[in-house]
Amino acid sequence: MDDPRKPIFDAIREARGKGFAAAEVVTADSFLDGLGVPRAAAPAPAGRALGAAGADLIKRWEGCAKLRGDGRFEAYPDPGSADGRPWTIGWGSTGPGIGPGTIWTRAECDARFARDILGYADEVSKAIGDARTTQNQFDALVSFHYNTGKIASATLTKKHVAGDYAGARAEFGKWVHNDGKVISGLVRRRADEAALYALP
Repeated sequence: MDDPRKPIFDAIREARGKGFAAAEVVTADSFLDGLGVPRAAAPAPAGRALGAAGADLIKRWEGCAKLRGDGRFEAYPDPGSADGRPWTIGWGSTGPGIGPGTIWTRAECDARFARDILGYADEVSKAIGDARTTQNQFDALVSFHYNTGKIASATLTKKHVAGDYAGARAEFGKWVHNDGKVISGLVRRRADEAALYALP
């Protein structure tokens, strides 16, 4: 069976202008294993994977912050939450082992994103089942889920599965709050996701 990470590695390979040596993949896996990050399962049988448009949208909104003077990246608190949680690093990575004092290289940030996104795509695939879904719709849903973690319970998902694409698109705009406050960045991100969802 093909490595389920192949679409992500292909996208990164294209951006880098060169391929990955086997040793680089082993190094990335060893780093992530050391952090206790579980390996994502293979994509759902539907074979859906995040496309380039979705990866670009997520990375544009997440950014790879917070860059230090030594070229590495350090974790930062969530600016929209009252308690600063979750602490985040790289391309929006959160979870165990990420907090004050966490510092990664760019390669480590990229490797974590490449692994995590497989799990998010798999969860979206399972949530929508065999519902008719374009690549752009799928990418928008993965971006939404990567940011909210709510693909399984969102009304947006139910409307998409029912084929109510206009209704699903309108749902993006309801997910713009953090700690009860409207966040302007979330308003803009949801608008970008809704626009991608609407593309053919």
